[in-house]
Amino acid sequence: MHQPRFVTALFVFLIAGCASHPAPIIDKRGVNMETYQRDLAECQEYASQVGIASGAAKGAAVGAVVGAAAGAIGGNVDEGAGYGATAGAVRSGLKNQNTKESIAKRCLQGRGYKVLN
Repeated sequence: MHQPRFVTALFVFLIAGCASHPAPIIDKRGVNMETYQRDLAECQEYASQVGIASGAAKGAAVGAVVGAAAGAIGGNVDEGAGYGATAGAVRSGLKNQNTKESIAKRCLQGRGYKVLN
């Protein structure tokens, strides 16, 4: 398996995932921004309970198994496992990131904010 390439890809993905948590866009009409900032922080704290790194690791493990099986058919188990692990980690990490964003937005909506995105 091409360890350095896989580890580099996984590391870059995890860093990008942590940095890409966009703030929800709300209709600010009639909103006390001090209260909103406090509510946003609390909602993002709830959302942070979703583990991106652990989800990516599980996705990588499943992807490695699937990739190794596909690689066995093509004659290169190690390479197939590496590609499968990378694809599984990315897919799982993106799913968890979307879940985090959805939780934060639903939390704000539950507190009466009109979320636009």
